[in-house]
Amino acid sequence: MTSRGVVRVWHREDGWGVLECAETPGGCWVHFSEVDLPGFRALDPGDQVDFEWQRSSGPVEGFAFVASQVRPVSAE
Repeated sequence: MTSRGVVRVWHREDGWGVLECAETPGGCWVHFSEVDLPGFRALDPGDQVDFEWQRSSGPVEGFAFVASQVRPVSAE
């Protein structure tokens, strides 16, 4: 599924973070390799993003959902 959400937290040193949206209660885990940005792929808390998500087969870092194809939303 595709959703728009907000970055709750981003761990630059570890390369992962958590996205918030209504469709993924409790948050959605994301790895830096899934962020569609050139160069160093990192997000900042509060950034809006569009992303694909799915329920994980088992908890990933304690989260029931994982994100892929994360694209920052450009300021309009």
